[in-house]
Amino acid sequence: MLRPTAWRVSTGPVAGRGPWLRKLVAKRGPALRTRIIAFFASIPIIAFAVVGGYYGRAAAGEEEQTYRHLRVFEDVVSLISNNYVELVDLDDVLEGALRGLAEGLDSDSAYLSPSDARRIESGQRLPEGRVGLDVTRRYYLQVIAALDGSPAAEAGIAPGDYVRAIDGEPTRLLSVIEGERRLHGEPGTTVTLSLIRGSTQEPYDIALVRERLAPTAVSGRLLAQVDGVGYLRIPAFDEGVAEAVAEEIAALEANGASHVVIDVRNAAEGAYEAAVQAAGLFVADGTLAIREEHGAASTPLESTTGEDAIGLPVTLLTNFGSSGPAEVFVSALVERDRATSIGQRTAGRTSLQRLVPLPDGSALWLSWARYLTAAGESIHPFGLAPGIGVAVQLPELGEPLPEEDAVLERAIEEIEGLAAEAA
Repeated sequence: MLRPTAWRVSTGPVAGRGPWLRKLVAKRGPALRTRIIAFFASIPIIAFAVVGGYYGRAAAGEEEQTYRHLRVFEDVVSLISNNYVELVDLDDVLEGALRGLAEGLDSDSAYLSPSDARRIESGQRLPEGRVGLDVTRRYYLQVIAALDGSPAAEAGIAPGDYVRAIDGEPTRLLSVIEGERRLHGEPGTTVTLSLIRGSTQEPYDIALVRERLAPTAVSGRLLAQVDGVGYLRIPAFDEGVAEAVAEEIAALEANGASHVVIDVRNAAEGAYEAAVQAAGLFVADGTLAIREEHGAASTPLESTTGEDAIGLPVTLLTNFGSSGPAEVFVSALVERDRATSIGQRTAGRTSLQRLVPLPDGSALWLSWARYLTAAGESIHPFGLAPGIGVAVQLPELGEPLPEEDAVLERAIEEIEGLAAEAA
């Protein structure tokens, strides 16, 4: 596991942090001392990640500003300890501060308890039963996507829905990692989710049975609504997706397709390398995306397909569930003028995380790298706006999703319009 030396910080005695802090540690004992060390260790790690990592190089005065913030924090803890109306559990206060620090970075960075940190560091696998949800954090856990054919998709759970509670436990303080752990379980077991959609006030409770989900596959067909247009569904950017896409495109062309609609809605899983390879099928040469890492030079990811590149015009279908590798695929085709995108804004989740251990056994799950568009523009955390936006009205939770596909229908209209102009 990579642990960047730039993030190793002093975890020595708290002497020098202020006389009140030394007194507090002496009074409360070694457990609090360890927690305080962990807190002060985490501040420079996060600061360097922000000002010295992929957000730019730290200026000379910014490190001093970081330590000014530490002094302010010391004052706040002192005021709370000496003046709050009740006896304060400073362990809880400091843990809340650590959570807030991580959450202030992005929705995927998190503070992990010692037990969660040990599980990740040991490589412990989650149970195989899933309901098929990918989630992020926006105050509560929020649904990124329900995977094709999963219990969550069959129940009508949609991107943007909030998971207020899992088996009655509120998700307000859960990290994405802890939320995913609770969504997993043995196949055949049941998990109850409390969901909120839109401006609904009362949660909707639904019980889902976990399943061992089969791998999803790329599929293609000719659209019945319009002549000469193929439809390609990419549910995830797993290893081998580029080969599968090439095979399906070849089959569509052989059957008369002169335009292809590629649907990456709810495609929230996979590998960035696979997405770059798939994008390269459609772009002869040049930059597809840029990878930026903490403390390293940016790396352009280039296509070398050459004259073998697929030449069919492409229309992409996107939504909030188009996340991570799917966003890199979309940005590559759109920026290189190989596709038009139709639908809704994507999720804005193109960062990579790794574990940074803290002295008390807890850890930070910290974003340390991200993917940019070919032009060097950030995708994380705001996502990609579609070239043509289509509003989709969802029914109330518990009611079936509409059978008509407004985004696909709009794509067909655009393709027919282009054909009419060319005639």
